[in-house]
Formats: sequence, structure tokens, C-alpha cells
Amino acid sequence: KEILNFFNQLNSSKTYTQGKFLLEFENQLSAYLKVKNSLVVTNAVSAMSMIVDVLDLKEKHEIIIPAHTYLASAYPFLKKTSKIKWADIDINTRVTNLEFIKNKFTKYTKVIVVVHLYGYMVDVKPIADFAKKNNIILIEDAAHALGAKYKGKPIGGLSDFSTFSFQAIKHFTTGDGGILTIKNKKLEDKAKRIRWFGIDRKKKQQGIWKNDVHEVGYKYQMTDIAATMGCDSLKEFNQIIRHRKKIYKTYLNELSKNKKVKCIHDYNKKKSHGAWLFTISINNKDFVQRKLRDYNIETNQVHFRNDRYSIFKKYIKGKKFPNMDYLENRYLVLPLHHKVSVKDAKYISELVNKYAK
Repeated sequence: KEILNFFNQLNSSKTYTQGKFLLEFENQLSAYLKVKNSLVVTNAVSAMSMIVDVLDLKEKHEIIIPAHTYLASAYPFLKKTSKIKWADIDINTRVTNLEFIKNKFTKYTKVIVVVHLYGYMVDVKPIADFAKKNNIILIEDAAHALGAKYKGKPIGGLSDFSTFSFQAIKHFTTGDGGILTIKNKKLEDKAKRIRWFGIDRKKKQQGIWKNDVHEVGYKYQMTDIAATMGCDSLKEFNQIIRHRKKIYKTYLNELSKNKKVKCIHDYNKKKSHGAWLFTISINNKDFVQRKLRDYNIETNQVHFRNDRYSIFKKYIKGKKFPNMDYLENRYLVLPLHHKVSVKDAKYISELVNKYAK
């Protein structure tokens, strides 16, 4: 019955792409994130790609990105001839900070990308102040962090751009998809043209478009099918976040007592974690992972450091990242999703505590 109602709604709109449901989903997300300018897209990679396309990047420009993130944070910048500069990460939170960014800063720095990895929040405020003072574009990659808050406010409001992911394994999903938020209204208008082949869709629908394209565009719009899923999922998102945070807190309480286990966690009370994943650091990571597998408990590292990939080799010669080196073979991600119960989290914690050395 629900599926039938779902498709009846779609059929009544007479469009499956960039119709009323996409606009409704876009408006609901903007309200949730407390932002004015945003656009829903096919995924967070296309969101980052659109940022690269709306920025006037030159060959001399440098882009600072944390070494530990997913490829999507850096891939789109390979379209330009600008130089990527990797920043090290904080050993306690696994995200970068102003100190590491300043170590990479030069007069050619044009863009800083910060990543709220696995839901762990970067301390954005000092970085935003630094970026504004030096006329630098700040991008928040919040693909893992929908639902995270700083001083009670959703993340994304301090940066020039922010990207969020609704990919299949995220804690909020539309099968695949994402949203791009933009401070500058003019750049939002340009991004909306790029989202749809470089065509001004609004003018085209009003019959006042001059039938000309001035910039390269793509097909980055989300379908109304996915947007309808998103509108419905938003109704349950607060409930999902509450459950995930309960599991997160259980891991933190059970594992933080063990001196052999380092919980990757920021104890800053101004921050509210996005609770996508829970990460620990242990000296015998491979052994613990094998033992958990014996109990049919899946763990992994999820994302690997970007500076190890051959595609970025021209940006890593002679560079050192001591904190990333230290954590590389020690961190492990524990199960955290809506099917994990508090009882499960306590059981997993018991096993980790038993085998950690």
C-alpha cells in the first residue's frame, strides 16, 4: 500500500526529475540545515565537483586537504591544474585542525577543505576565521556528518560551501544522493546551471531562456523518486540519530575505561557527533579484527589515506604525516547502525576489551 501510494504521488506530479518533490526535499533539507542556498544533487562527489567548477581556480593556486579522507574530497580537484597539499591529522580525533592547515599555508593557498570524518567534527570556527582573514574559500566535506551540531546548530553554516552524502550506507540515505550548500547566491545560480547541462532551467521553464549555453554543465540533478524517499526519510531521521548516538555512547562508556583502547572521540561539549561510525585505536588492530570476525562481527578501516594512492603521487613527494603514520595500522571502525542494539554494543565492547593488548 505504501509503495503504491509512493508511485501514485510521483505519477500525479507528471515528472520524475527536478519536479515538485525534488524542490520540496531541497527546501526541507535547507530548513533542517538552517541554510538559505542549497541544491540537491546525484551524490556528494558531484557536489564537490560542482564547487570546483564554480570556483575560478588557476594553476598557481593551492588546495589544502586532510590526508585522511575519502577520495571524493580530493578527486574533483584533479580536473584543475591547481596543486593539492595534504595536511596531517590530529592523533586524538583523526581530523585536521588549524595548526596543520597553517603548516601548509602559503600565499598561493586558495581553498581549504575540512572533513568531518565518520561524524567527528572539525573545529571549524578558528579555521573559518583564518580563511576569512586570508581571503580563502572554505569547504566543509560533511558527507559523514548529517545531524552533527556545533553549539546546537547544524554544521555547514560557517563555510562557503558544504557537501553532504545520502549514499546507500550513510545514516540518512536516498539510495544515492547529496546536497550542496552555498553561501554566495550568485554562485548558487551558477551551480544550478551546471547541475543541468549549463542550462538556466528556471528561465527555460518560464519561456525566457535565450537558448544559449555559456558554461560546461552536467546531469547532476537528483530524481524525484530519490527525493520522495528523502522527504519520507527526514521524518524518521531524528529517531535514527537518537538510536545511533545511544550506541555510540555505549561504545564510549564501555571502551574508554580500558587503557589499551583509545576511543577516537572529541570530548568538546560544544560539539554533537554525527554518529555515523565509531572508531578505536589499538596496537594489535589486525589481531582484534580477526578475533571479532570469529564471532561474525564485521569491522574495517572504511577509508584509507589519500596520500598513498598513485593518482596523487605528484603531490606527495618528500611529504611526511607523522600522526597519520601512527594511526594508519591502529584504527578500527566498529559496527554502528540502526540494527545494532545496546546489548550488541556491550557484547562487542566486551570482546574488544578482552583481546586488546
